[in-house]
Amino acid sequence: MWLIRAALRRPISVLIVVVAVALTAVLAVSRMRADIFPDLDLPVIYVAQPYGGMSPAQMEGYITYYYEYHFLYVNGIESVESKSIQNTSLLKLTFHPGTDMAEALAQTIGYVNRARAFMPPGTVGPFIMRFDAGTVPVGYLVFASESRSLGEIQDLALNRVRPQFATLPGLTSPPPFGGSQRTIVIRVDPDRLRSYNMSPDDVIKAVTTGNVIMPSGSVNIGDETRISPMNAVVSNINDLLELPIRTGAGPPISIRDIGSVTDSTDIPTAYALVNGRRAVYIPVTKRPNASTLDVVREVKTNLGRFQALVPDDIKVSYVLDQ
Repeated sequence: MWLIRAALRRPISVLIVVVAVALTAVLAVSRMRADIFPDLDLPVIYVAQPYGGMSPAQMEGYITYYYEYHFLYVNGIESVESKSIQNTSLLKLTFHPGTDMAEALAQTIGYVNRARAFMPPGTVGPFIMRFDAGTVPVGYLVFASESRSLGEIQDLALNRVRPQFATLPGLTSPPPFGGSQRTIVIRVDPDRLRSYNMSPDDVIKAVTTGNVIMPSGSVNIGDETRISPMNAVVSNINDLLELPIRTGAGPPISIRDIGSVTDSTDIPTAYALVNGRRAVYIPVTKRPNASTLDVVREVKTNLGRFQALVPDDIKVSYVLDQ
């Protein structure tokens, strides 16, 4: 009863309080981050290590073992789970609740660099990422065409659209999926190779050493100092046919004599179907602290800009809107 009497004695003050609460509620709703899943902040780090040409057993012995050995030094580690498959090693690091994940991630990166010193030459850096349920894709930016190959679409999506796509606030920029990477393929005839008493390693060595650019110093010309690189990079892929494999006594042998060169794509390992047709898409993956509504709004607003970056016969659309 006293609350009602106080409100009747001070109606102006009560009105101001009610208006302030209403304005604060409107402001909170307009600025509140909307997401599909709650911020779970799971104490988990994933490490994915690629190495082409290795079997699961080789990945386990030469790659995974050293990671498992060194990750046990990370503070707060609870368990290390690993899975070795062809060409890839996957490790899941689980930490005790309450662990400072920023410090754990920094230590993980440090021990990754230490473990790589024991691995085979040519081991590239792994992918290290935190897992969060809020980073699941909120949609897909799809590229489809009736006249172009998936390799062409993949190349345009990767090199034209993805750099602009990554500039949108709140987004990460994973590579496109569904097509195969553009690849220059050299096919060697085994019979011709044997007739010249050569091995595939000779062809690999010729391509590796004959299509490179290397710095060789500088040259002073008057008042100018110009760089003088050794440039053997071909400007046309057909020039690779003239690449010498064997020189010296006897007629030189080039790639033209033992095989062919084509502008093709890598071996497909996966594909994407959109409405039952092959297509290429970029997952729209937001950052953990971004709002799903804001990210989707940004992507839809910039669809016209993405469409202008590719030829007219490629249609860019946004599907599976979360």
